[in-house]
Amino acid sequence: MKLSVVIPMYNESSIVEETVRTVDAAMAARLSAGDYELIFVSDGSTDGCAELARAMTADHPALRVLEYSPNRGKGCAVRTGVLAAEGDFVLFTDCDLAYGTDLIFDFLARFEEGGCDVIIGSRTLGGYDGYPFLRKLMSKTYLKVISVAAGFSHSDSQAGIKGFSQKAAKAIFNRCEENGFAFDLEALMEADRQGYEVAELPAVIVNHRESKVRPIHDAMNMLKQVRKIKKRQKAKKKNQ
Repeated sequence: MKLSVVIPMYNESSIVEETVRTVDAAMAARLSAGDYELIFVSDGSTDGCAELARAMTADHPALRVLEYSPNRGKGCAVRTGVLAAEGDFVLFTDCDLAYGTDLIFDFLARFEEGGCDVIIGSRTLGGYDGYPFLRKLMSKTYLKVISVAAGFSHSDSQAGIKGFSQKAAKAIFNRCEENGFAFDLEALMEADRQGYEVAELPAVIVNHRESKVRPIHDAMNMLKQVRKIKKRQKAKKKNQ
């Protein structure tokens, strides 16, 4: 079984080299050569992070670097990487490795157990360890509002780590169009629409960055995106 790890990046020159080394070392310690690939996708970066990563391919043969311009959003970067992935199991996570590397293998083990096509990380199941009380409250409220509006029961649509079988990855992301922050939500809504079995695993942030989330502003924008996504899905269903 081959694992594909997709990592989107936008102006991550300060951390990309360390991330490549950390992820590749973690993969090599547990998997055989040829059983994994690392796909770093530059989302129109202007700080040279794609060049830095590409310079490492000689020492890290599992590494592939994709890039495009101009910047289009994280959703486009993830979609580009996922659709290029060759693994039986395709997982994406963030360049800052917010959830570390051990969770990647928890996802892989759960996939190998069978019974699911999609696996999502859940901060709700993880107990929001390390979150200040106010941020925890705002995040949980935000997710509840979005889940009700989107009409699905998953506990966390926005955690930055998700995995898919090869079949589900291609089927879902080939029908996704969202480039911005709502891309996770669209992917899950599409997974539900296509009838894929979704499993959840606890996700705990181990590498904290300052949050850029603006709860009220972002919730309103997300609700607008939910309406657009549902409208697109309705149109696609009519054309099937």
